[in-house]
Amino acid sequence: MALTGDDINALIRAQAPEAVKALIPPPCLVDMAGEFLEYEEGRRLVMRFPVLPRYRNPMGHMQGGFIVAALDNTLGPFSYLIAPPSVTTSLNTQYLRPASAADAFIVCEARLVERTRNVLHLHGEARNPAGKTVALCQSMNQILPSPGN
Repeated sequence: MALTGDDINALIRAQAPEAVKALIPPPCLVDMAGEFLEYEEGRRLVMRFPVLPRYRNPMGHMQGGFIVAALDNTLGPFSYLIAPPSVTTSLNTQYLRPASAADAFIVCEARLVERTRNVLHLHGEARNPAGKTVALCQSMNQILPSPGN
């Protein structure tokens, strides 16, 4: 059975502290109009983000900061589904090609590379509608002690 965005948000909300449940999905994800496409428990999360005119640089391409924000808005929920609570400690991005004004959206995929006792090693990719890679990233996320531990 495929999970919807509401299902994924409910999974995250169920693991979140009471004080932040009302902020799921977070405003930064809502503002970027991120849409959940696929989730394989503990393995990967795929999301789509529109390439909006307000995200474009003077050359008409999606500005790199918005590309990395889309990747972070995919990696963050994925890390929380795997190991709540966890926080990003590093996010390294390599850009391969622009997301142009002709691209209606980018698809971002987060995958688990390895989980240790205290750290998640994640891989992210952003692709254009033709399936060509726009950016790659590696993320390290520290797994925090659960509240009360």
